Amino acid sequence: MDWVNIAFYAFSAIAVVSAGAVISVRNPVYAVLCLILTFFSIACVWLLVGAEFLGVTLILVYVGAVMVLFLFVVMMLDIDTSRLREGWVRYLPVGILVAAGMFVQMITLIGVKSRSVTAFPADNAAAVAADSSNLTWLAHSLFTEFLLPFEFAAVILTVAVVAAVMLTLRKRVGIKSQDVGVQTRVKAGDRLRIVKMAAEKQVVRPVANDGGDAGAQETKS
Repeated sequence: MDWVNIAFYAFSAIAVVSAGAVISVRNPVYAVLCLILTFFSIACVWLLVGAEFLGVTLILVYVGAVMVLFLFVVMMLDIDTSRLREGWVRYLPVGILVAAGMFVQMITLIGVKSRSVTAFPADNAAAVAADSSNLTWLAHSLFTEFLLPFEFAAVILTVAVVAAVMLTLRKRVGIKSQDVGVQTRVKAGDRLRIVKMAAEKQVVRPVANDGGDAGAQETKS
């Protein structure tokens, strides 16, 4: 077994273990860190087999953008955020472990790619036969031969987004929500009420206190 296969199985094992940790750990911050490690491990696998565009896209889009959305979702859940804000130092060991794992994967990937020009030549045979780059061959195949599966994947992702929005907007007890229809139908008279009150005249008369101060006064209404 050469270094390419060893690296492939190592990256795959890390991705499977970290993906299992995402759905097994109870702390949402730990789950987010494990999900980052999962995405990075899968990106290393794609880079290893010659799919550079998919690997870089996974890192830029998912790790860089989608994870931010996941953090917003975690913040909107019914979680005691005060406990999450307390003692960020306790998350440091897991963060260091994830960062160390990503660093080791980067060094391994660089070492393996430097030893072999193409990790899996058979996987890039179609792009080489078409006399084009991997990105050009991928785009041509995706929108011609695999157009129907691509459209099915787009529909599935759209349904997942709509389902997530519907789950978020469900009515729950004790949660304040806004009614847009009521807000648009409101009138000025519903917001402002003028109350007419009778004026009262104040009577001021001088009184003498215990110290004999004649300047002291008592105000009565």
